[in-house]
Amino acid sequence: MSSPATAPPAPNNLKRIVAASLIGTTIEWYDFFLYGSAAALVFNKLFFPDSDPLVGTLLSFLTYAVGFAARPLGALVFGHYGDRLGRKKLLVLSLLMMGGATFAIGLLPTHATIGTAAPVLLTVLRLVQGFALGGEWGGAVLLVSEHGDARRRGFWASWPQTGAPAGQLLATGVLSLLTAVLSDAAFNSWGWRIPFLLSGVLVMVGLWIRLSVDESPVFKQALAQAETRKAEAEAEPLPLVAVMRHHWRDVLIAMGARMAENISYYVITAFILVYATTAADVSKQTALNAVLIASAVHFAVIPAWGALSDRIGRRPVYLLGAAGVGLWMFPFFMLIDSGGFGSLLLAVTVGLVLHGAMYAPQAAFFSEMFATRMRYSGASIGAQFASVAAGAPAPLIATALLSEYDSSTPISLYVIASVVLTLIAVGVAKETRHRDLAEVVPSPRDGDGGGIGEETEAAASRTPGARSL
Repeated sequence: MSSPATAPPAPNNLKRIVAASLIGTTIEWYDFFLYGSAAALVFNKLFFPDSDPLVGTLLSFLTYAVGFAARPLGALVFGHYGDRLGRKKLLVLSLLMMGGATFAIGLLPTHATIGTAAPVLLTVLRLVQGFALGGEWGGAVLLVSEHGDARRRGFWASWPQTGAPAGQLLATGVLSLLTAVLSDAAFNSWGWRIPFLLSGVLVMVGLWIRLSVDESPVFKQALAQAETRKAEAEAEPLPLVAVMRHHWRDVLIAMGARMAENISYYVITAFILVYATTAADVSKQTALNAVLIASAVHFAVIPAWGALSDRIGRRPVYLLGAAGVGLWMFPFFMLIDSGGFGSLLLAVTVGLVLHGAMYAPQAAFFSEMFATRMRYSGASIGAQFASVAAGAPAPLIATALLSEYDSSTPISLYVIASVVLTLIAVGVAKETRHRDLAEVVPSPRDGDGGGIGEETEAAASRTPGARSL
């Protein structure tokens, strides 16, 4: 029989947990992507008005990038306390921090009002956003992964991942609506503030839902065993120390796996607003509408890719997505250069569908790499440290390449280079879909950094609750 931690939960309870994770990640990504879209569209004028337009955009994307610099710190802090205190408490805190920072951006004076203090304050609030998001992702996907039916873990764990396109959809939709009904002067004067202030309302809704769910049963079981060991005077290592001792290879694999996924996403959704409106002479409204529709498709395909990973494995789906993104980059920019809305929509939609093949199995894949009492730390560190080298500079590097070479070819090669790194990382990883998340500590053979040992993996594959469909 399945252990209590791996037995399928009641359907209604699981759906409530999925909803709580999804609403939280949607709000957090709405806040994060809203900043990225505003950085591409208006922040260059409002906070860096004395610069050349393209230089102003570069400076605007630089403040965008500093949010990623804070994400590893958020991963370390939230991961440590999430592995010690539980997933739920830290998820509530991350939601409040992200929402508060975003609401404050909506109240921020611009350069015209307070001068150079404006971009400084903007940067500080962006750092708070990044810190909160660094702790949000790991907790949200673990809450679902550790509650969910092991046989459909890839499907259920992919739902928090849809928070990214849902947040992108919401942020882009609000901006698209405002740019459609307001003049450029009105939008630049006060209209841009509305989406940021709206975050305050969304956070209250997300907080109400998130507070209604229970802590992960897998974590409760691991905590009880840790308390027993403590009573027996057996010291438990700090989660970060345990991750570096037992799972350093898995951390490196997770970081490599994120390179193509992270870079391609921000090129397709954030840099596209710069490239389409400057190099391809497409209107701001047209570019926003294309990203809006493509994000809806992205939202729809992620659970399908997650379900496929339950049938054929995490690695094959992930490798398919990475290779597909690499092959799509040159056609992607050729379609945008044609200038038509249909071509632009096709370019972005296909790019995001292929990205979804990496993003969907990522939640279950990373969760299954790490033992329970170091899972929040391990998954968060692997995911967020990669974002510093991947997603953080991606729009900045792409914009700089466009400015230097006035061509999309170097940008395509940049994305393809990241794809090669991801193919190598995922190619050397072990398949994880049979692993039992009730595993509390690594097996004794894991001291070399190899992750959960072969005996444990074999035992997990024999666990009825962990068999594939």
